[in-house]
Amino acid sequence: MAFHLRTCRTALAAALTTVLLAPIPATAADAGRRQGGELCTAGRDRAFAARMSRDIRAALSSRRGTVSIAVHDTRTGLVCNLASRRRYDAASVVKVLMMEAALRRAQEWGRGLTAWERRRIRPMITVSDNTATTWLWRNLGQPRLSRFLRHVGTTSTTLGPYGFWGLTRTTAADQMKLLGVLTGARGDLRASSRAYGLRQMAEVRRDQRWGVPAGMPRGVRAHLKNGWLPRARFGWRVHSVGVFTGAGRTYRIVVLSHGNPSMSYGVRTIERIAQAVHRGLNKGRALGQGFTPESEISEVPDGSAPAEGEGGKPAA
Repeated sequence: MAFHLRTCRTALAAALTTVLLAPIPATAADAGRRQGGELCTAGRDRAFAARMSRDIRAALSSRRGTVSIAVHDTRTGLVCNLASRRRYDAASVVKVLMMEAALRRAQEWGRGLTAWERRRIRPMITVSDNTATTWLWRNLGQPRLSRFLRHVGTTSTTLGPYGFWGLTRTTAADQMKLLGVLTGARGDLRASSRAYGLRQMAEVRRDQRWGVPAGMPRGVRAHLKNGWLPRARFGWRVHSVGVFTGAGRTYRIVVLSHGNPSMSYGVRTIERIAQAVHRGLNKGRALGQGFTPESEISEVPDGSAPAEGEGGKPAA
């Protein structure tokens, strides 16, 4: 009898652990946090904000995994937030932080980027080169990166332990602030530095241009960085962050997710959300980019952190 009770207690504890660690569906996470409130605001245009909220919820309907969203449009004043303070492993989106910190350092020291810095920043952003990233991470150092995060006003981003920059923890709200550095909304970077950073993100290679550009209209340019990393807990982290310029406006979209059963599943979830945002902000404009075909989505991790149990440097 005692053995039977111990067995029952063990099974119950295991079941509770499974429930607590299971990914929370995006709509459930939002409902619990906001108790049915709207995701979006847009100044006095409540009808527009309500429509955007409905469209984003519809894009998330029936999707598995945990999703956080942040959107900001300068023209309409649209602001959308869904679980935007939930923390995720940043994976390769942390590379935007490193580029901005290098630009800020050059500005503080009264110089432009050195040839050494340029040779690492460009491949780090445009092809997501991890060797270049590791060199820049070490060169900048965690104290400087932490100071830059405080300067920008982030509140929940913590740098990865043991040099594993891909395991930096961040939120959609903090990623929105970091994108704001490149639009002039915060961070005090010179216009030339902001233009340089946006140009690198506009030239990300074709096979890494999935995610938040989906649904954007013609005449709008995407400046983006993505991250894609599977781990034992919470499965695939699939993230996409971007600034969109053109047609007389600038807007930012951040989507972070984990608990995806595959990379392609996470990409499609992000693209459904992005399509809803682009469509709402650009009524009547011809489509410039559709969904990424699943055949073009690799299931190879971005290498921003080592597989569990591996030692040494993050995978290159």
